[in-house]
Amino acid sequence: MTAAPPQAVLTAYSDARDEQVAARQIAESLIHPNLGFVLFFCSIEYDLDRLADALNGEFRDLPICGCTSAGEITARGYDRNTLVAIGFDARFFSAGHHLIEHMDGFGLLDAQQLTDGLLSQCRERAQGLTPNEDNTFVLTLLDGLSVNEEIVIATLNAALGSIPSFGGSAGDDYRLAQTYVYCGGRFYSDAAIVVMVSTVLDFEVFSTHHLHPSTPKLVVTAADAERRVVHELDAEPAALAYARLVGVPVEQLDDVVFARYPLAVRINDHYYARAIQKANRDMSLSFYCAVENGIVLTAMRNASLHDNLTNTLDDIESRLGPPWVVIGCDCCLRRAELEADEEIPQASELLRQHRVVGFCTYGEQYNGMHINHTLTGVVIGRKMGAGNG
Repeated sequence: MTAAPPQAVLTAYSDARDEQVAARQIAESLIHPNLGFVLFFCSIEYDLDRLADALNGEFRDLPICGCTSAGEITARGYDRNTLVAIGFDARFFSAGHHLIEHMDGFGLLDAQQLTDGLLSQCRERAQGLTPNEDNTFVLTLLDGLSVNEEIVIATLNAALGSIPSFGGSAGDDYRLAQTYVYCGGRFYSDAAIVVMVSTVLDFEVFSTHHLHPSTPKLVVTAADAERRVVHELDAEPAALAYARLVGVPVEQLDDVVFARYPLAVRINDHYYARAIQKANRDMSLSFYCAVENGIVLTAMRNASLHDNLTNTLDDIESRLGPPWVVIGCDCCLRRAELEADEEIPQASELLRQHRVVGFCTYGEQYNGMHINHTLTGVVIGRKMGAGNG
């Protein structure tokens, strides 16, 4: 196997506050004659209309997709108030994308037509590559406050078959007001973007977390599943029950507590975190992920995030070799935990070492599952091979 040239995957970021300047700096770093597709993540601090106009002006007819974030991951590691982007060389990547404008109406027929359409786009743009399930992966970017992620992801996964998928839910820096995805020259809310990528380079889609189950459990006894709000745990106000479980006064429940004391649902032999978004005045709890009456939530304990991530990426790189880039969708509560423990500098150094670029999310997606408290992504290697995912 031979290695691809340095421009096969390029990354860039800008911390310029002016939208036009930020877009120009990104474009100057990414644009070359063979640039085929651009993916970006941006702070909600930007004026999104101005940023959209600036990106349109700089990249013109080049396909570009992205979303807002709850923090970015740049070449500096964990970052804020930035625009970060990844450029894919058309000689090594063939990409197609599709916008889902109304997530609540997305059905299986839609998913099958979407999948077929994306495969057609990839085949039309492929250079010396026949897109198939072995050399293709899918990235999903969803409105992080839509409460429709589960149905979209599960339905899409049924149509994708064995094509691996990952993604993240857009954020808005904990404002919890409105999140956006970008496609076709503008930002959308209540929408999702599906990006299909076929490549001659080796890659591996992954998801990892540093949580282990503990003994205490809570049963959801009253919930509004459509809004992801739990009113009662063990037949008492949810915030009170959770606060007692973790040993924190209810008035002190915040993002740091939710990060340090996560809850998870067990499915077969695996635990999937159900991250708490906020405690409400009526003592209910809002979640980032699906919750419903009768589910059992297990208290989880945090092991070393640093060790888990090191082991995960080292293991993948032992198979693929050093990567061009790791596209990472990182739960915002992982970052909150690191900030509370004053471990951001060490974590950022680790991200830099492994060339991780991405964003902090309001939820992650992995092969049909909508999850929390994970780093989910794809490692793209330097060697041209089968592109096994």
